[in-house]
Amino acid sequence: MILTVTLNTALDLTYRVERLVPHASHRVTTVTERPGGKGLNVARVLTALGHDVTVTGFVGGATGEAVREGLTGVRDALFPVSGATRRTVAVVDTASGDTTQLNEPGPLISPPEWTSFLASYEHLLSAASAVALCGSLPPGVPVGAYAHLIRGARAAGVPVLLDTSGEPLRRGIAARPDIAKPNAAELAELTGSWEPLPAARAARRRGAHAVVASLGPEGLLAATPDGAWQATPPARVAGNPTGAGDSAVAALLAGLVAGDPWPERLASAVALSAATVLAPAAGEFDASAYESFVDGVAVERKADAA
Repeated sequence: MILTVTLNTALDLTYRVERLVPHASHRVTTVTERPGGKGLNVARVLTALGHDVTVTGFVGGATGEAVREGLTGVRDALFPVSGATRRTVAVVDTASGDTTQLNEPGPLISPPEWTSFLASYEHLLSAASAVALCGSLPPGVPVGAYAHLIRGARAAGVPVLLDTSGEPLRRGIAARPDIAKPNAAELAELTGSWEPLPAARAARRRGAHAVVASLGPEGLLAATPDGAWQATPPARVAGNPTGAGDSAVAALLAGLVAGDPWPERLASAVALSAATVLAPAAGEFDASAYESFVDGVAVERKADAA
């Protein structure tokens, strides 16, 4: 079983408009509502790929109930709290393909709720083959929460992937996750370097076993104990990029569990990410596009550091 942790779950709303114009009223052409938060997106993709997945994290209020009701095919171990689960709104401009994202902060988690969650998490680790720690922290959760969860996974012998940003990323990397997956901006904030390969190697020196950086349309860059690679998609795709990084995480987790070599993991992650851009909402992907993209991903080995 693969465990995904989304401490700040969400109810994702996607609005499509013909053209997004500031200071104007808009007629929405389609509305999509579904459970959200990075780890839930990862779980849905892994389930579609045929993996056994359990999701955990916090849910509360009417939006939390909507999140629970929207989960299908995924084992639900979400933890109830008194606060209300947040909403996120993605507004897709169909003329340009651009997306504007609005994210609420999330519920306030009390110390007793956090302590109870930790006990539940330790129990879930006993049956996990890998764990993904994904997304932002809701108010009230300690900034070192992911570092704590990583140490728990390592103590249980469960490989762990970390996908977050800011101070939670900095502290989490120091706890030595198996894979850290920042994007280029998050990596630059962490290391002070906008050169992706030196920055990824610097992040590894801070504690991560491997670092896989999202480079947007340029694909993924990985610095690992076995070397460094950049994987580039066969073509640029237009659509909704929301959830594309989460699909990359799903592919990296699947490859981690299977023990696939890094070039194969990266090719799958880039292809799945591109196929997600073509899907209508986060947590979905175009299966036929994924199959056609995966063989066209270019994976280039980078020179070893001097």
